[in-house]
Amino acid sequence: MKYKAIKEELKDNPKKWLVTGCAGFIGSNLVETLLQLNQTVVGLDNFSTGYQHNLDDIEKNVTDEQWKRFNFIKGDIRNLEDCNKALSGIDFVLHQAALGSVPRSIDNPINTNDSNVTGFLNILTSAKDNGVKRFVYASSSSVYGDSQELPKVESRTGNLLSPYAVTKMVNELYAGVFYKTYALETIGLRYFNVFGKRQDPDGAYAAVIPKWVSSLLKEGEVYINGDGETSRDFTYITNVVQANILAATATNEQSFGEAFNTGIGGRETLNNLYHAINEGLAKNLSDFEMKKAIYRDFRAGDIRHSNANIDKIKQLLGYVPTHSLKAGLEESLSWYINDIKGKK
Repeated sequence: MKYKAIKEELKDNPKKWLVTGCAGFIGSNLVETLLQLNQTVVGLDNFSTGYQHNLDDIEKNVTDEQWKRFNFIKGDIRNLEDCNKALSGIDFVLHQAALGSVPRSIDNPINTNDSNVTGFLNILTSAKDNGVKRFVYASSSSVYGDSQELPKVESRTGNLLSPYAVTKMVNELYAGVFYKTYALETIGLRYFNVFGKRQDPDGAYAAVIPKWVSSLLKEGEVYINGDGETSRDFTYITNVVQANILAATATNEQSFGEAFNTGIGGRETLNNLYHAINEGLAKNLSDFEMKKAIYRDFRAGDIRHSNANIDKIKQLLGYVPTHSLKAGLEESLSWYINDIKGKK
């Protein structure tokens, strides 16, 4: 498997990485894996959606020597000076910092644009000016908009349905232009509903899996938007970490300036997902009682069905998902249980 070989190679030849949004869900998982591979990592975060406790958790999961290789900068991608400070001497950028969530963007499109477009252009420009070798960034399956095609193929998108989707499409356009104009090697990863440890279950814009688990454990109401037959390509965090590292170290020039679906190539309905979560919790907790969900209106801006065609990322980057939805749920449910019960 290519990923295994790349990890061994990185251990022998460490690089210097910048992870933006390092205190967030995906960013913190990237930092942890890189440190465990003995890489030197700079983290940039303004704590708008990230947390210090995520960084503290990383420290517990790496050795003292590995932790010494991490340098945290509290800063904001909307500030070009902060970007330049973070990018000094960096080989690879894994850009995760953004304001996520379709509903959040509908509620406040200006804030979303400020972080996701202005901030993106700042960090991209700074990467160019600082001679970074590779710029990998988080895009989103939301760029497929109202496309009815399944599975989703990178070259065919539909009409965008939210300000968030617009910002991610703009990111892809800028990245493509920077590769063609400045020869900055950019690669975008269109994430499909990522889940796993350190995903925040609280707040109005929490992702569905941790939010449902939290509500079930706290014996609160659980809501499903629409009829529950909306489907998603739920992707475990370990697969996303693999995709980022493969993208950063890719040698195939056909991958530069491109965007890749990052999922598992599967599709599950919300109804089936909810049943699987209930079964998983019952398996882990002897006193857990399954609960019926409450159905409400469809949510504005949501795509009806989402399913990634992952042929392109397999062929050009050597990506092979290691975790199915079932395997990812088995690993993450125990983490969610410990995290949520620990906060009670």
